[in-house]
Amino acid sequence: MVFSSLVFIFVFLPITIAAYYIAPKSLRNVFLLIASLVFYAWGEPVYIVLMVFSILVSYTGGLLIDSYRKRRLIAQIFFITAMVINLGLLCFFKYYGFILANINHLTSLHMASAALPLPLGISFYTFQSISYLIDIYRGKVPVQKNIITFGMYKSMFPQLVAGPIVKYVDIFQELDRRNESLGLFGEGAELFIIGLAKKVLLANNIALLWKTINAMPMGELSVLSAWLGIVAFTFQIYFDFSGYTDMALGLGKMLGFHLPQNFNYPYVSRTVTEFWRRWHISLGSWFREYVYIPLGGNREGLVKQLRNLIVVWFLTGLWHGASWNFVLWGLYFGAFVTAEKLFLIRWLEHRPRWLGHIYTMLVVMVGWVLFEYESLGQAARFIGRLFGYGSPALWDGNGLYYLYTNGVLLLVLALCSTPLAGALSRTVARRLGTASAVVIPVVYMGLLLLCTAYLVNESYNPFLYFRF
Repeated sequence: MVFSSLVFIFVFLPITIAAYYIAPKSLRNVFLLIASLVFYAWGEPVYIVLMVFSILVSYTGGLLIDSYRKRRLIAQIFFITAMVINLGLLCFFKYYGFILANINHLTSLHMASAALPLPLGISFYTFQSISYLIDIYRGKVPVQKNIITFGMYKSMFPQLVAGPIVKYVDIFQELDRRNESLGLFGEGAELFIIGLAKKVLLANNIALLWKTINAMPMGELSVLSAWLGIVAFTFQIYFDFSGYTDMALGLGKMLGFHLPQNFNYPYVSRTVTEFWRRWHISLGSWFREYVYIPLGGNREGLVKQLRNLIVVWFLTGLWHGASWNFVLWGLYFGAFVTAEKLFLIRWLEHRPRWLGHIYTMLVVMVGWVLFEYESLGQAARFIGRLFGYGSPALWDGNGLYYLYTNGVLLLVLALCSTPLAGALSRTVARRLGTASAVVIPVVYMGLLLLCTAYLVNESYNPFLYFRF
């Protein structure tokens, strides 16, 4: 079940919200745990066992680490055991086939691997467990002794399958003591509708352009068509993922939670480093806190700092998928971040702002080619078409037609990927004065109805980050 589905919006969500607020506060965590497991089982009925097992391992591991805190060696054994089990589950289900394929390629072995479907959200909820165990081991947070509360934290449906990655330290106080209110519920409903509109009206529509261009034979792509394709994918993945995140944050507020921000207009960035401070913020924060800093960060000299950056970006790529294109994608961005730390940011600081923005977007869009194409050869051919290598022409009839028919949508997408759209809406609200109390709810209801109309007739409703 996805948030941008009629079943979720008009069946699961109303029933869940109504029952949640009818239930006494002492039972709301119990109900939310049950609702979250039902949500997960809806799409992954077999893997609900894996989810429950993962909850039990992390919960028990936390209790044992805390109980033997004064006997450090025993606490370390329990910590390592719980970590190995969590990472082992992730590696088995996500990387088992990839590892065997590479072993077969490097040796004369022909080991067969079963094609296991990837459990939804396993990368996200595994990272939540790891951060919880590490913070318990460090003594940074109090151990959670209520298994219902811990299970609810790990399986909470707003952030279960696609994040943001919610660290226990950021939310543990709200797990038992949160203040639901009508105002917070209203903010959450608005944010959910904004996210739904970004997903359904923007991401899904521009995805059709990328789908069309991507289906064309590579040898027939003009430079214009190739650029329109990757621009379309660039907008699709942003509005797809950030829209889903907005819906998650909105659902969290409707239930009384304040989930962490995951996007902050990344496409306005002037450097690749800035882009990654604005894109998938919770993932970057997780790697910085639990990998980069423990490795030494930037405290032990330039050489070790560069080593730490390479490790982080290798793992960032691998986290996204069990394929060499993702590893290359991570190292590709790592190379630019490293270059910026060494000299490039200082050079860009003395150049016009627009130059830094163009540089960043070129790097990002070429990176999205590596992200999208699992075949490195195919990715290389597409990148070649972007810069005229192997293209039959700079532009052709197809490219001009796609530009003409999608020009207005592309302009809307460009505007909505900057803070200008939000600033404009706030200005209009101020101008309306007291009338905004009537007009704004009507606008949101109109957006919800429009999204519903699209979903009723729409068969193409993908979500890119479900595969991670």
